[in-house]
Parts: sequence; C-alpha cells; structure tokens
Amino acid sequence: MTLHGGINALKQVNAKGKTFLLVALAVVLNGCMTSSSKPSWAIYPLQRHQAHDGLAVVSEPDGYGVHLFLETDTSDPAICTPRWLPDPARLFNGNGNAPFSSGLASRKEFFVVVARGDVRRALKRELKALCVDRAPRARWRWQEPPRAADQVKPLRLPALEEEDLLRDPEEERKLQEELLNGNSSGS
Repeated sequence: MTLHGGINALKQVNAKGKTFLLVALAVVLNGCMTSSSKPSWAIYPLQRHQAHDGLAVVSEPDGYGVHLFLETDTSDPAICTPRWLPDPARLFNGNGNAPFSSGLASRKEFFVVVARGDVRRALKRELKALCVDRAPRARWRWQEPPRAADQVKPLRLPALEEEDLLRDPEEERKLQEELLNGNSSGS
C-alpha cells in the first residue's frame, strides 16, 4: 500500500466515521426531544394530608400535570362514595424525585385526565382505600367522575342555623357594655 493509498483510505474512514457520528448524534437528540415533548402519563398517589387523599397524573411534557384532591362523601354513615372536586392543583416535577403541586389547573384538564381508563382505575383504588380509612364500617360505592362541566354537581353544605350566625356588631357591643356595667355595679 502506497502512501497515497493510505491517505485515501484514511479519508474514507474519516468520512464514514463522520457520517456515523452525525447519525448517532441525530438519534440521541431525537430521543431527547421525544421524551420531553410527550407526557409520560405517570399516575401515582401524592399525599396531601393523609394516605390516599391525592393522585398525581403527569399529563403534559416535562413533568407537568394535575394533582387530583380526593375526598369522600359519608353523609350517609352506611355508604362511602367519592366526592368529586373538579378543580385540581397544578403538578410540577411529576417525573422527578420531588413532585409538588401549587395553584390551580383547569377543569378542562381534569375532564381530559379522568376520561382515561388507567386514571379512573387508580382513582377507584385510592378512593376505596380512603373510604376504608375514614369510614371503615361504611359500604364502598363507586361513582364515576364528571367528564363535562354540565355534570359537575355543586357541593351542598348544611344550612346555617340562627345560633350559628353572628349578631349585629352594634348590638353585641351594647350587650358587652351592659354585662360589664352590670358586673361592676353589682360588686
């Protein structure tokens, strides 16, 4: 092999090596881009105050998603059902080792997330466990989450009784003065 032939062979190897390097670099970059441009749809319990009272769903790229707050309805002591809160918190770092939530996500995101079968299965599992913790003697009854705004039922709280209401501040001040004056003159 002559010197001239060796240089040409080296040029060919370098050209093939450069092509291989460019193809490998393109594959690596494409892999990085696809992993961050698609949601992982990871679903896992994310506790708020007690076990089973929250569910994280990574529904957006880069670990963003929703943190569903799970509540139970035990207004009938014999039955425990889900109480749906369709205003989830915004999930951050959902694919990381320290996920957290802050602020509000939209109801539209809630409806998209609960439309998935894997999310509903996880909700059912966590809510059933939450019912067992909160009302162990009650019978568990699954109720599907709302999937549209017109299916959301407003939370009805018990009416306030008259004794729960505050008095007029001026009336309260007069009563306090009478009590103070009555106590000081009676001593």
